[in-house]
Amino acid sequence: MTSISTVGHADVSAVPQAKSRNLSLDRARTFLTLVVLLHHAVIPYTYFGHTDPTSFFGFDMIVLATDSFFMAMFFFLSGLFAWSGIARKGPLSYLADRLLRLGLPFVICAFTVIPLAYYAISLRHHPEIGFSEYWWNMITKGPWPSGPIWFLWVLLSFDVVACILYRLSPNLLDPINRLSLHGRRRPAVFFAVMLAVTAAFYIPGLVHYGHSSWFEFGPFSVQHGRVMLYASYFFFGAGIGVAQMDRGLLAAEGRMAKVSWDWMVLAVVPYCLLWVLIFIKREILGNPSPLPDWYEVLYAICFTVFSVAIMFLILAFFQRFRQSGSAKLLDPMQADAYGMFLVHYPIALWLQYWLFDYELPAIVKATIGFVLTVAASWALTRALRQIPGATRVL
Repeated sequence: MTSISTVGHADVSAVPQAKSRNLSLDRARTFLTLVVLLHHAVIPYTYFGHTDPTSFFGFDMIVLATDSFFMAMFFFLSGLFAWSGIARKGPLSYLADRLLRLGLPFVICAFTVIPLAYYAISLRHHPEIGFSEYWWNMITKGPWPSGPIWFLWVLLSFDVVACILYRLSPNLLDPINRLSLHGRRRPAVFFAVMLAVTAAFYIPGLVHYGHSSWFEFGPFSVQHGRVMLYASYFFFGAGIGVAQMDRGLLAAEGRMAKVSWDWMVLAVVPYCLLWVLIFIKREILGNPSPLPDWYEVLYAICFTVFSVAIMFLILAFFQRFRQSGSAKLLDPMQADAYGMFLVHYPIALWLQYWLFDYELPAIVKATIGFVLTVAASWALTRALRQIPGATRVL
């Protein structure tokens, strides 16, 4: 086994060679895409985003869980290939690729997908406004919400920062890489370090800005309190991917996948404590605004422990069962997952608009919405990928 003491500096800093795809990571990424679609399918039927006459408490449990980890994990998975990609291609070529992969879809979606999605909400409240008028008002007067595509411009920003840091010092993330190599045998050490760092970045932002504060400039938006949390996940991923990723924390024969029950306990306990804090906020504190600092600190601690633990649990699961038939169900969707993320939002919102007037249980509405959103967004992505050159972007 590789230990932290037996890996030389030159080995850690070596430019990685192109290898076959990591099925575990591909499946984890595709699974997360489905989690995004599920999140948007159920949120109208919750206390958090109660925009439909029906609701179901189980969906509140889903939304609390997903909102607490899935976007941070997306940044982590994206970061895994950032530093090695910069080393292999050079900063300018790498950024050119990322502009094509992230910048172009952001611009296209901001002018098409997002207005089309939010028009479903506008139509419910202002049926007299046509789409062309709504589109022009959104673009020229605002507000111009970004929906889920905020992830694209924030990720592109992190890529720009990574390129600058690489030019300053190609070895800057070597300590994280060594920690990853050490984590092959002792993943708990990596977990503890990542937890401490993410908490240090997240807690001050949450206390200062609160949960509801967003930076907004045209279609560019992001939650103030989570920017540095997302950055820490991205650069931890980048550090793991500096070199020898297959021999570090995410090694197929590493120890992380063998302690999946430990990650489950570490995820379940803080998740339950989050619900305790939500009860205290609603029933004891009376939903004050702003919330007391002690409450925000306790919530942030539980949030960060759950977020890191559930990510480790998901990664451990797909590492441990990477050859299982159940995991392979995600394989046919893998190439289309990114496109599904980009195009699903108007499909989800228009299905909710259509289902609004039907007197159906929330579970039935959410199930119909989720299944049809997955099917339609997958079919649309498949069709779009047939356009010449589209596979370079989608």
